[in-house]
Amino acid sequence: MQLIILASGRGSRLKKLTSKIPKCLVKIRSKTIIDYISENFKKFNQTIILTGYQSNLINNKFPKLKKIKNKKYMTTNMVYSLFCSKKYINQDVIISYSDIIYDHKIIDKMINLDKTHIPLNNKWLSLWKKRMNEKKINNDAENLTIKKNEVISIGEKIINIRPSSQFMGLIKLKYKDFIKLYKYFKSLNNNKIDMTSFLNSALKNKIINLNYFKTSRYWFEIDNIKDKKITEKYL
Repeated sequence: MQLIILASGRGSRLKKLTSKIPKCLVKIRSKTIIDYISENFKKFNQTIILTGYQSNLINNKFPKLKKIKNKKYMTTNMVYSLFCSKKYINQDVIISYSDIIYDHKIIDKMINLDKTHIPLNNKWLSLWKKRMNEKKINNDAENLTIKKNEVISIGEKIINIRPSSQFMGLIKLKYKDFIKLYKYFKSLNNNKIDMTSFLNSALKNKIINLNYFKTSRYWFEIDNIKDKKITEKYL
């Protein structure tokens, strides 16, 4: 199994902290965000890091790992970065955003679950209430619809009722589904589509089936200075 880390963005909402380094190299206490993720690298046959902004710093930090630079990182989005790896993927993959810190047991469960799926955090709302006021929660979080064992829709705007769970920025794709999604992405001719919009479109058009499991294990998303402080306090 291969691990893909999506680390091409700058993270401008972290302001001066990312003026010279990519978001994944921001320190949370004594370690960078990607250092926390890297503790999982040994569980995989190969780790591939998709770089962009200040890619040389990631290259220097992980000289032995495969790095692929999204040369269009300024004008594209995360999905485009993901599929820059296409010619190097030959087995099932787990995809991780590079601005999240999470319990390693989540990855362990993903490795053992032999399906295309995403973990969903069912304690997300308590975290969001620490991150922002009530009015902003519905604008920042995303709706999620599940039925039986599958995700039906993801990434749409929350209208009234908040979902019980939230996408965590972690995805496992069976190899055949990775290829299906790659072909679908090429057919869309939209290099700026974001990840959840892309997944939602693929689900609506029945490109793949997306399973899930729920977890209450810790998970933090670091988008801004306040998120950084919240995560540091927990850790």
